Formats: sequence, structure tokens, C-alpha cells
Amino acid sequence: MSTEPLRIGILLPTREQAINGSYAAAPLLDFARQAEALGFDSLWAGDSLTARPRLDPLVVLSAAAAATERIAVGTAALTPALRHPLIGANMVASLSHVAADRLILGLGSGFPMPETEEEFASVGASFQGRVGRLDEITGLWRTAWRSGEEGEPGDFQGRFWQAERLDRLPSPAVAGGPPLWLAGSDTPKVLARAATRYDGWLPFLPDVEAYGRARRRIAELAEEAGRGAGAVTPALYATVTVNSDESAARAELEHYISHYYGRSLDQMRAIQAYAWGSAEKCAEWLGEYVRAGARHLVVRIGSLDPAPQLKEIAEVLLPAVRALGPTVGSTQS
Repeated sequence: MSTEPLRIGILLPTREQAINGSYAAAPLLDFARQAEALGFDSLWAGDSLTARPRLDPLVVLSAAAAATERIAVGTAALTPALRHPLIGANMVASLSHVAADRLILGLGSGFPMPETEEEFASVGASFQGRVGRLDEITGLWRTAWRSGEEGEPGDFQGRFWQAERLDRLPSPAVAGGPPLWLAGSDTPKVLARAATRYDGWLPFLPDVEAYGRARRRIAELAEEAGRGAGAVTPALYATVTVNSDESAARAELEHYISHYYGRSLDQMRAIQAYAWGSAEKCAEWLGEYVRAGARHLVVRIGSLDPAPQLKEIAEVLLPAVRALGPTVGSTQS
């Protein structure tokens, strides 16, 4: 039975800003403060250098954490391979001293698109074997973050990375570092990795039944590994475009996707979770994932001008979806 409370977060529009030709920090911080005031539980930022450019998420989230008081901050998702692992460990530890226990790291190995492979090449990172590299980097990070504790090793010897004297790096504000979530699909290997190595699972599955099966499998595998069935937070990355005129909502989402990915909505909805229409309809759609076991929703507004939709999502969608939380928590196996 899941006892974890339902949380709903919102994505900061760093990529949307970049598409519109702006990299100003002030609007992002205004968005962050408004999201907190409207009752969202978390703020998220994506990561990309050249494939889908935007401001660095760790820098943006540091500013957002300083500008807010309650709301959690997280990456959805950070690509650790784009940074040297020691630099990444240091940046995350530094951010944790701003955000403290409000920090969550969603981590990805790299979106399977040609432009992502080019992005890896631009920083000298290998796109081949990137899954194993992600797991190894997180192992190095955890070693570094625990190295100052009594009896913990200060060296790391991996297949791809070796490092000594990790205890010289700053320790994070929270012992052992922030929760690490795996941004991935529902393949058996992904589910096994999430269940045994990570603290959360952050997919964007368009099939709610597949989501439910995968969520249950992760719980089973985590329990078999001795971690407990509730060790891994089941999350969801979902995109919604809110407009009472459904055709207008779809047109806006189509426009958004074409600029964000250079692909059509039909192409992207085959692999990612999208909904459009009234706030009530989008809430009903998200509610299906909550019933399937999702406990932390990361909502991206599918618009190049997302701010106008933020208030309606908060006032209509949030309470409608949250109303499902206690019911699911009392009946979910």
C-alpha cells in the first residue's frame, strides 16, 4: 500500500524562453514565486546544451530555491554525461546548500534523437554506452557525497571513471545527497535499474495501463532487493495544454511541439504523455495515472507562453487531481 502523499509540480519554462529568443532570469523567478503562491509542490527545469538549448538548470534552480521558501526544486531531467562527474557532484552539492532538503534530481542518459547524439559529441561524451555511464556517474556522486562520513571510501574505481580524494569535495547539505530519480521508460532493464539503484522513477509514458504495470513491477523488484516496496517514488512527466476550446488547445500544443522538438504532435505522443482541452479534462486524464499509482506529477505546460495557463491549472486541475490522493493512498496495493 502506498502511503506517500501525492505531489504536483510544474516545469519552469527555460526552453520555452529560449525558443522565444529570451534568456532573462527575472521572468523565471516570477514564475517560480507565483507557482509557490498558487500551491504547487515542486518546480522543475530541463537540461540541454545544443540539442534543445536553454539556461543551465542547476543555476536556474539555485536562483529559484533562493527566491522561494517551501516549494521543492528538481531537474526533469538532468543529463549528467554533459558535465565532468566531479564538476557535476560539486554543482549538485552546492545547489543543495541553497535548496537543502527541497532538492530532487531527475536524471536521464540522453534522449534518443540525432541532435542529442550530436550534443554528446560536442562535449566529448560517448553516446554509446550512455546508460551504463549514467549509472556509474551516480555511483561516483554518491561515493563523493558520503566520503566525508566515517568509514566511507574517498576513492572511486569504475569502468569509465576513476577518482581519488573525493572527500576534498564539498559535502551536500543533506547527508548522502539529494534523491536521485531515473528518467526512463518501462523496459525491463529500466525498471530493474530504478528498483535497485534509484530513489524515484520519472517516465513520460503515454499508456496509463503500461504505467501501472511498470509501477507495480518496480515495487516488486525493490522489495526483492531488500529496499522495500515503497523505496522508489513513482513519478510522471506529463504535458498539458489547457483551453476550453479543445481544437484551439490542440493547435497550440501542435505549434509548441513543432518548435520544441521539430516533430509533429502525433510523432511525439507515441512516446510521451500529452493531454489538451479544458482543465477539467486534463485533470481527469492525470487522475488516471494517479489511480495507477503515480505519486509525484511533473507537469509541463504545452505552450510557448505558459504563464497565462498557470493560474487556471492551479485553481482547477490541482484540487481535482489532489482529491484522488487520499483515496488512492488507502486502496493502492
